[in-house]
Amino acid sequence: MRYLPLSRDDRREMLAKVGVDHVDALFADVPKDKLLDKLPDLPLAASEIEVERQLSQMAARNLSAGQAKGFFVGAGAYRHHVPATVDHLIQRSEFLTAYTPYQPEISQGTLQVLFEFQTQICMLTDMDVANASMYDGSTATAEAVLMARRVTRCKKAILSGGLHPQYRAVVENMERFSGGDLVQMAPAIAKSEDLIDQIDDETACVVVQYPDFFGQISDYSALAEAAHAKKALLIIVVTEIVSLGAIKSPGSMGADIVVAEGQSLGCGLDFGGPYVGLFATRQKYIRQMPGRLCGKTVDVDGQQGFVLTLSTREQHIRREKATSNICTNSGLMALAFSIHLTLLGEKGLRQLAMINHANAVQLANELGKIEGVEVLNDAFFNEFTIRVPGSAHDLVEALAAKQILAGVPVSRLHPDGTLDDLLLIAVTEMNSADQLMTLAAMIEGEIK
Repeated sequence: MRYLPLSRDDRREMLAKVGVDHVDALFADVPKDKLLDKLPDLPLAASEIEVERQLSQMAARNLSAGQAKGFFVGAGAYRHHVPATVDHLIQRSEFLTAYTPYQPEISQGTLQVLFEFQTQICMLTDMDVANASMYDGSTATAEAVLMARRVTRCKKAILSGGLHPQYRAVVENMERFSGGDLVQMAPAIAKSEDLIDQIDDETACVVVQYPDFFGQISDYSALAEAAHAKKALLIIVVTEIVSLGAIKSPGSMGADIVVAEGQSLGCGLDFGGPYVGLFATRQKYIRQMPGRLCGKTVDVDGQQGFVLTLSTREQHIRREKATSNICTNSGLMALAFSIHLTLLGEKGLRQLAMINHANAVQLANELGKIEGVEVLNDAFFNEFTIRVPGSAHDLVEALAAKQILAGVPVSRLHPDGTLDDLLLIAVTEMNSADQLMTLAAMIEGEIK
């Protein structure tokens, strides 16, 4: 028997309750050109074994990170070693099946983990408070822009040309419904941006990435001062959280809000998710911070306990007064992040960061020796951009055929045709010295 939980009468009654005649009315806000006018070109039905066989054949066409002879893809998602302990612990039933900790008396383990996670984020970013995580770095960035507008009561947001294009797209999508004003700078590599000149009395925030999309590291202290002089906020976005084990913290540069993607710690590449968004800010803005915040207190007997201190979401009867419409956090991924960082400790994180940087420097030096190749960064962590003769896309495809994933052609994310000769290369502790030399030799061979 097919599982059809609703009868025609059930559906009619439900539609009548919400005041519409047909189910199509529920999709009225979806643009007409985005709606399908017929069924997709897919088989209507197949047995389980047939589906498994077909999907396996499709998956076999991919070259995964583990199968590649060299993997240098980054651009916001990085291949790091995740200790086996992480997966073992997050699969314990009390963590794997935990729900929102509304009842603290039966959720002390979950609440304590989130409290420790928040503490770690504050220490990494040098900020006062952090929430209990968000979906990912891109949605956290959009929420940060909304928060800046609430704080400043201004609408203008300035987006650096070094901000990840996909993060920018999420902010743009949010703009369609928030009615704000976006100033988007052109992609900037090997040249400075005039961000300070864009700030005026109507500016709510300036959004920069650190290291930026092209791998460049900049000191934003002067930008923070300029923004604060106009009562605007500085939002710093970090897509490679391991970098904070080696470079200056965003908080020490004057950031008002720090958002980040935490995938590098505890989370594998996993075909794009699930990941974990990090969000930290200054104490004075805590009431405008989205998501939830766990705190430590004492019970009536004076014993230590953990509670949800703030839950400024659309739930908890806040409705239109909510600071955020993000309805959940990435609790399991936040746990994975926290376990991995705990296993590393401060010393281990710094060592990991230095290995990443040293490997990237070695590869950059080798590539810089190749005639026709130009390394564009003068400061980077574990990711940098090179200019190659001809098309970077064609170079990547040629090396992929030899099972080397050489990086991300910038044209994939900036497809306007002006950056077709740029290749973004990421190096981590997972790349051996032999792989670095092999990549340099293969790139040289393809160029010649």
